[in-house]
Amino acid sequence: MENTNRSVFGISGVSGMLIATVLLLTILVVLTYLGILSQQNVMQKPYKLVDPASVQMKSSTKQASEVMVIKE
Repeated sequence: MENTNRSVFGISGVSGMLIATVLLLTILVVLTYLGILSQQNVMQKPYKLVDPASVQMKSSTKQASEVMVIKE
């Protein structure tokens, strides 16, 4: 029988598992690093609420008093 399976993804056994594991760990590290950079970028630019009175309340006052504790 002739071996015609010569693709990169045709690697089997321990070497194939090592390549797959290293590839998945590399993807995990890159995505984690990009996520941390994104969070740090957003942390440097917080939201500003210019006019708090313009924000509309979408629920009733009765429901808000049951759900929220408002400090006076």
